[in-house]
Amino acid sequence: MTTTETSLVLRMLAFASFVPLSMVHDEPVTIPKALRNATARVSISSTSCSVTCGLGYKVEETCEVGPDGKRKDCTKRRLDCLTNWICGMRHFTVLVGKPFELSCLTSREIGPETQSFSYSWRLARGIITTDDALFMPFKAPSFIIKLSPAEEYDAGTYRCDVQLIKSYKLVKRIYFGLRVIPGRLVDLNFDQSLTEGQKLENENQNQQNVTNVQEERQSWRKRVVIVFTLGIGSGVLGGILLYTLFYCLLKKGSDHDHADK
Repeated sequence: MTTTETSLVLRMLAFASFVPLSMVHDEPVTIPKALRNATARVSISSTSCSVTCGLGYKVEETCEVGPDGKRKDCTKRRLDCLTNWICGMRHFTVLVGKPFELSCLTSREIGPETQSFSYSWRLARGIITTDDALFMPFKAPSFIIKLSPAEEYDAGTYRCDVQLIKSYKLVKRIYFGLRVIPGRLVDLNFDQSLTEGQKLENENQNQQNVTNVQEERQSWRKRVVIVFTLGIGSGVLGGILLYTLFYCLLKKGSDHDHADK
């Protein structure tokens, strides 16, 4: 069998493996001699891409399929996949003087294949935007930018492009909107940030909480008084009963002595 015939056989087998059953007729089909002993490796199943954007991977299973439709010598292999190369924007806010890092790759993407990529950074300083016309080149030798520490001058939008070194194919673009604010502007006083309506609602809530606490305390005091009263009453009643019992016993003994005399 020539190379052309073999290629034709493989294509026919691959096509036949995906033909719906509804297209198969009851009429007998004559299989050419060239196809009777030919086999082809066909993709049987495949997982979805591991990431929703950027370069990921999927696991594909292939098997050798003969004219009889039986599968054999099935193997699984990991293949690169690219669903969407645009990953949108991520927003961050950091205080002045604090260290911060921006990374093109996630922890799942960092691996031996990292050396197969090239990284280019661009910066739109002072604004949050995705307008590519506003970006200027920013020098960064790797997929990580380290700000140690971060300054107000570092605020803006950083864009990272990830390309394959061999083909220069763009496989990922991600934006980072970074806000850098002075620590003196950060006021954690909750009451000062409330509106008048929120303050009034907060005061009513506090008063309600105080009322609930006072009611719980009064209820607890009532229970203590009741328990204390019941305890004293039980003790007094028990004492009276014991006193009466002893008195009756003593009187009975005295009456018995007088009778003997």
